[in-house]
Amino acid sequence: MKKYTIKIYEPSDYCIWNAFISTAKNGTFLFHRDFMEYHQDRFEDYSLLVFSGKNCVAVLPANTLQNTVFSHSGLSYGGLVYEDGLSLVNVIGCFKAILSFLNKEGISTLHVKTIPSYYYKKPSDEIAAALFLAKAQLVRRDSLAVIDLKKDFSFSKLRERGIQKAIKNNLIIKEETDFECFWNEILIPNLATRHQVSPVHSIAEITYLRNKFPANIRQFNVYRKGQLIAGTTIFETETTAHCQYISKYEKEKNSGSLDFLFDHLIRTTFADKNYFDFGSSNENQGKELNAGLVEWKESFGASTTIQDFYEIETANYYHLETAII
Repeated sequence: MKKYTIKIYEPSDYCIWNAFISTAKNGTFLFHRDFMEYHQDRFEDYSLLVFSGKNCVAVLPANTLQNTVFSHSGLSYGGLVYEDGLSLVNVIGCFKAILSFLNKEGISTLHVKTIPSYYYKKPSDEIAAALFLAKAQLVRRDSLAVIDLKKDFSFSKLRERGIQKAIKNNLIIKEETDFECFWNEILIPNLATRHQVSPVHSIAEITYLRNKFPANIRQFNVYRKGQLIAGTTIFETETTAHCQYISKYEKEKNSGSLDFLFDHLIRTTFADKNYFDFGSSNENQGKELNAGLVEWKESFGASTTIQDFYEIETANYYHLETAII
C-alpha cells in the first residue's frame, strides 16, 4: 500500500477541500465547507484530509465529542469521500492511515455513517470492504424509501385517485425561494404537534443554505385558492432528489395535495434523475419503523434500500496491515 499522511482540516484548507469534493466520485454538496459549517457552533469539527504526497486523495467530514470522532453528526450521511480512480487497496490504505492517526491522537472510537449508494456517481463501496476488514461493528441500520427513476414504477390506485382529486380541486404547485410561509404555517406547527420537535434547520439556516446552494436546495409548495396547504423541501444532487421535509396543512384531509405534488416532482421535475429519495422511516435511532409512513412512501413506487452505521475501535488499524496479501 502507498504511504498516506493525514491532516486535520483548518480554514486555510477551504479551497483544497471544496475542489476535492467537486470531483470525488462519492461526494455531494453536503460535504462542501459552506454546508458543513452552517452549524459549526453545535459541533467541534474534526474533519481530516488524506494526502498521497502533495495530492489530496480522500477526506473524512467529521466532528469530535469527548474521546470519539463521528463522520459527521450534523450531516445526513458521511464516511470516507475519495477520488475517482482510487483503487480498493488504496482506499483500505487511506482508512488504515486514518485509524492509525486517530489512535495516536488519543481518539479511541470512530463512528461511520455511510453514504447511501444512490448518491454515488459510480460504484463506491470500497469503504464497506475496509470496514469489514477492520472488524467494524454494525450498530444501526436505517430503511430508506427510494424510487429508481430509470426502472418501471407505478403509483397505487389510492395515489392516482388523490391526483385526480387535486386536479378537480384546482390545486397549484409553485417553486418558491422563500421558506418562511412553509416553515411557520405548516412545518413547525406539525412537527411540534406530532413529534414535539423543531425542524433540524431554522428558517435562517435553510435560507442561508439556499442562498449558498440555489441549484441544490429547492422548495415546492401547493396552493388552494391562493392558500398554502402543503410543501416539500428538496435537496438535489447529481444523481438524486431527496425529500428533506414533507408536510401539509392537517385540516386538508381530502384535497390530494401531496399526491399531486409528488406526482409532479417524480414524473416531471426530477424525471431525469436516477433516484427519488423519500428518506428514512425509522425512529428511535433506527430501532423502530413507522409502518404507516413507509407504506405511504411505497405507494408512490418506492422500495427499500438501507443506510448502515458502524462503530470501530481505532486500535483496529493493525487488522488492515495484514489484510492485503
